[in-house]
Amino acid sequence: MRSGIDILVGTPGRIKDHLQNGKLDLAKVKHVVLDEVDQMLDMGFAEQVEDILRVAYKKDSEDNPQTLLFSATCPHWVYDVAKKYMKSRYEQIDLIGKRTQKAATTVEHLAIECHWSQRAAVIGDVIQVYSGSRGRTIVFCETKKEANELALNASIKQVDCQSLHGDIPQKQREITLKGFRNGSFKVLVATNVAARGLDIPEVDLVVQSSPPK
Repeated sequence: MRSGIDILVGTPGRIKDHLQNGKLDLAKVKHVVLDEVDQMLDMGFAEQVEDILRVAYKKDSEDNPQTLLFSATCPHWVYDVAKKYMKSRYEQIDLIGKRTQKAATTVEHLAIECHWSQRAAVIGDVIQVYSGSRGRTIVFCETKKEANELALNASIKQVDCQSLHGDIPQKQREITLKGFRNGSFKVLVATNVAARGLDIPEVDLVVQSSPPK
């Protein structure tokens, strides 16, 4: 950054640190991209994003950076917040259209009703039936505690299994993901930290341990 760069990719917190420490100047920035914009403008990031962009944007100026917002979901409030950064005549490109409820036709969906105390045993059986000892499975949980408990449960631990969530250090997360990709273990029990932006080929089974709230 000291010698000059063309493109900077970063998290809001880290970019803000560099701005405050005087190591980064965004006065001449030409393009601004917010990826996963619904998350960036929610979850407490909105204030950080505004602090970062305040330097580069001037009210009603034609010289403001070109602003590009990408997201898998765009609730109406996203457009309201986006107007702060975008020109009044912005262009909306929708790659989904009316197909909002469509899932891949090659994926079979099953819902299994069971008491919460039996959930680990049922998930263990489902893994054996639909994924076997050779297939790869991701089990999604709502909380870190639940992910740890399921990963250690004897019903699921009958195959090699590891957990992935926000309390696990980044370095260990990378080791875990690499192991899952190359087949060192077959079952990954994860919170939604694994739901966005990960490319894991050849997953045979995905289990939601409970309906999303």
